[in-house]
Amino acid sequence: MNRFDFTPYRRSTVGFDRLFDLLENNGRVQQGDNYPPFNIERSTEDQYRITLAVAGFKADEIDITAQQNLLTVSGKKDTENSESRDFLHVGIANRNFERRFELADFVRVEKADLADGLLIIDLVREVPEAMKPQKIAINADPKLAVVDGSQDENEAA
Repeated sequence: MNRFDFTPYRRSTVGFDRLFDLLENNGRVQQGDNYPPFNIERSTEDQYRITLAVAGFKADEIDITAQQNLLTVSGKKDTENSESRDFLHVGIANRNFERRFELADFVRVEKADLADGLLIIDLVREVPEAMKPQKIAINADPKLAVVDGSQDENEAA
């Protein structure tokens, strides 16, 4: 078992606890079940798309829940309908599933579509204006012009 020790990094960093917890938990959990298969792609710098192959599922059988920094996609198949059918071969997995995706800060779900057996979830990162990098001037004298509307009215008259 390969396990990486983050203790030296925890001692010398501040505010990265969530990241180290994610890495440690991901190392512990054995992801043996890869159902349903999925793709994650980046469309632009701030837009992402998750595509899950959910063949055989209807829109009302899939539940998408977005919480802070966590997206959960689950599917619950109606077993009553499949029990009445007599399959000779079952090659399409129609079992219940739950997929979890850890989201970065300021990432939100924009929309979700189900078409042709693919569930497409579009995500967008919206960083608040206060959190964006700002250029700071060094020893600059601000040249502010005060505009007073009353002077213009007197000059026009």
